[in-house]
Amino acid sequence: MSLTTLETSLLSRIRATAPLHRHHCCRYHARHVPKPRGAEISQLLATYAAHPPQPITLSSLVAFGQPLTPKSLLHSVSYVLSEIPRRLARRVRALEMLPFIVGTNPYMAKTLKAYWDSFQFLATYPRVTSLDENAKFTAELKQLVESHRNDIPTMAKGFQECSKYMSPAQISNFLDGAIRNRISVRLIAEQHIALSQALEDRPKSGSTSHYGIVDMACSPAAMVKMCGEFVSELCEATLGAAPTIVIDGHQDTTFAYVPVHLEYILTEILKNAFRATVEHHYKQFGNTSTRPLPPVTVTISPPPSPFSPFLSLRVRDQGGGVSPSNMARIFSYAFTTAGHSNPDDDVGGGGPYAAQHVGGSAVIGEDTSGGEGNLFGEITAKGLQVGLGTIAGLGYGLPMSRLYARYFGGSLDLFSLDGWGDDVFVKLRSVDQAGNAEI
Repeated sequence: MSLTTLETSLLSRIRATAPLHRHHCCRYHARHVPKPRGAEISQLLATYAAHPPQPITLSSLVAFGQPLTPKSLLHSVSYVLSEIPRRLARRVRALEMLPFIVGTNPYMAKTLKAYWDSFQFLATYPRVTSLDENAKFTAELKQLVESHRNDIPTMAKGFQECSKYMSPAQISNFLDGAIRNRISVRLIAEQHIALSQALEDRPKSGSTSHYGIVDMACSPAAMVKMCGEFVSELCEATLGAAPTIVIDGHQDTTFAYVPVHLEYILTEILKNAFRATVEHHYKQFGNTSTRPLPPVTVTISPPPSPFSPFLSLRVRDQGGGVSPSNMARIFSYAFTTAGHSNPDDDVGGGGPYAAQHVGGSAVIGEDTSGGEGNLFGEITAKGLQVGLGTIAGLGYGLPMSRLYARYFGGSLDLFSLDGWGDDVFVKLRSVDQAGNAEI
């Protein structure tokens, strides 16, 4: 983005005070309503918010790493400093436009302040002109990304407390926008972080199928096995049993994709399938039955032709299905949060989601460093580097998984046979076949 004379003048004045704020930008702040910002930074944000972000194309996402050179890496950092502040500015504006009583909720105010601080940090960051400067910037960018890992569960908690002031449709629309914005910001930031690391490690590493966070030979079968082991341990620990996973179809298929996105989608789908299978089995035969649990079956179908760049997955369980009365609401945030009559009562129900309740109440609290209460936060950190943090037992897994699938032009659909089980169909668009498709 080219800067006007006014913007340049604002930047020079704001940068003079930026060091005073920079070391605070990554801190998870105490709950309070943010104070109004100064006129200069407010005007700078208004300027960024007035310029729509440039759509990300899949080809541009990979381009900085083909080939990866010091020059292409500096182009990447310029792209980060140009595009992420625009997206942050728009989220600040969206949060500020919430009804006053919602915007002043402590959880929402905390999120707004975090976005403001990150915007100021990036919008006033000096131009990066060398690899040494990029190394310093990348370290700070990592901290900034980490500081936002719990934004979605924090906002979800705020919406729970303010649900009577906004309709379910308004809440869903806001969260859809927030999550899509979050995906794009993290995609840009983590791609640059991965490319910076790759350039630094290149003399020590051999050939690789990775271009930053994109794996040009991502194996769905390997991802299913990895996520299945993780979910199996979680299910075994909380329910005392776990079904096996059967993988059929084309197990040797690979495609170009972002592994951490696929990991999140698969983990959420498998958690649902495992929990439903065990609980339905207990309901039918009792929890002391020696009958084997029916397996969860994952079928992999490769793209049928070069002109159809979609890989398909089907996850089938025998967990009893979804009742017809709930089918229309399975992708609704309001449906998944409406059951909490007491927002502070995060310990209800059973199954793997009991662990989510424990983790959720902890990570939204003041201490996010870990500990016994942050069970699911620790589990999530084990493999899910998407940075979504813990979803806190709020049931956001399925709608968020669908957003991740749709982000690259794919889809996620659930079909239920009430009394028997569910089929979840996922179509994922191969990155290398998407060309200039906007995401």
